[in-house]
Amino acid sequence: MGQLLNIVYEDELMLVVNKPAGLVCHPTRQGPESSLIGKLRLYLGDGFKPQLVNRLDRETSGIVIAAKTKESAYSLRKLWEKRLAYKEYLAIVHGFLKKEKDTIDAPLGKDLNSVVAIKDWVRPDGAPAVTSYEAISWFEREGKQFTFVKVMPKTGKKHQIRIHFAYIGHPIVGDKIYGGDETIYLNYYLKGSLTPQQKEMLLLPYHALHAWKVEFTLKSKKYSFNADPENWFIDFIGQEQYKYLKEYFL
Repeated sequence: MGQLLNIVYEDELMLVVNKPAGLVCHPTRQGPESSLIGKLRLYLGDGFKPQLVNRLDRETSGIVIAAKTKESAYSLRKLWEKRLAYKEYLAIVHGFLKKEKDTIDAPLGKDLNSVVAIKDWVRPDGAPAVTSYEAISWFEREGKQFTFVKVMPKTGKKHQIRIHFAYIGHPIVGDKIYGGDETIYLNYYLKGSLTPQQKEMLLLPYHALHAWKVEFTLKSKKYSFNADPENWFIDFIGQEQYKYLKEYFL
């Protein structure tokens, strides 16, 4: 059995972990180690009923906070509901972003034209969704252009960051739904296979989106957590380049 959890911080109120890409947050039928909540229950043991304060998509890695008590769950969730928790994500998107800084304000709702049931898209009657970003670096790999981006979501709608970057023509690298060919998602998660062309299109095993930082104040105490992405993410940028960018720009 490998490492159960990548723990960032723990006290009597909460447990903060760096969730790996590919791990779902909610329980599955494949046993306790197949989900983050299952792993949390195994780690904490009997007497604890951890509650997830925030959640990430299966393929999104990064900071997830679990409350250890009902009281801390209530207090922490209130911070999220009132948008008092500050969040930063790291992403790698296709193409060179022309604007170094910008805000994408585009409402989201169900994509009625998609064969993927969980897919949303920008629509005028959708729920408000706002995403700000700052381009950190522009780079090329094998003749293709990419931008490494720091993302600050102002709202927390489903797939918000992924949809917004696809909407402006710069989908996140490795995105199986919003990367331009949604049949990749169907093939991968329903059939368990991808064509060589689809693998070449994805470039990465998971989409390059990572919940890098979370900050909030609880009971007059300020908390700040951050965690690096996994190696496959950093390798795409370059280990030394990432260290430099982290030191001076993140």
